[in-house]
Amino acid sequence: MTEKNRVKILGVPVDMVDRGQAMQIFEESFPQSGVTMVVTPNSEIVQRASKEGELRELISSADLIIPDGVGLVYASKIIGCPLSERVTGIDFLESIIAYLEKNGKSIYFFGSKPGVAEAAAENIKKKYPKLIVAGTHDGYFKPEEEAGIVKEINDSSADFLCVALGAPKQERFIHDHRSELNVNGAIGVGGSLDVWAGTLKRAPEFYRKHGLEWLYRLIQEPSRYKRMLALPVFMLRVIFTGKSKEEKK
Repeated sequence: MTEKNRVKILGVPVDMVDRGQAMQIFEESFPQSGVTMVVTPNSEIVQRASKEGELRELISSADLIIPDGVGLVYASKIIGCPLSERVTGIDFLESIIAYLEKNGKSIYFFGSKPGVAEAAAENIKKKYPKLIVAGTHDGYFKPEEEAGIVKEINDSSADFLCVALGAPKQERFIHDHRSELNVNGAIGVGGSLDVWAGTLKRAPEFYRKHGLEWLYRLIQEPSRYKRMLALPVFMLRVIFTGKSKEEKK
């Protein structure tokens, strides 16, 4: 198993990996028994997890914690344990999809509004025609329906589960049903299915390259400004908290 270094940002662990290293770890973990759990925290989630012990423990239990946020990269530099790059959830999902197609494995898409998962699967199949889509299910359900959804996923014989319920709901779903799910791996991907379905436009390359996706989203959705206020608060907390100990796992 590839050795991983983890840095703690506000007490929340994040793997010090680039996209290639993250995929290497995933490929080594995926064939093993149990569910390889991948989480993709950004600054907002790390800020929240730093105050919520249950969420922090949930993130810590994941096999792979990739830094999906330029704020985490900046924060890691401030505390002296620099992350090499941001690894976005949507890009990492595509790497996983390419791996699944190459190895004849199947995927189940769960989440988003009705019709989105199906549309996303259809568009993904255009780019990855040999990918096996085991099934889809929207993200609108009652708590008492969760057991039935888990059964549907298991009955589909999917090898991998993609959950798009928004953080941290998607991570809690995977974590809470980890022992029941028969898949080999699972990831929470937020709005990635909406992007693949074409219902949500991803930031242009310029914004992504310069770590300004947050600005693009703010321009497109001014109502997000309250959420964006959490970013400077996060950075100030990192600056005043100082360096956390780096740990190996």
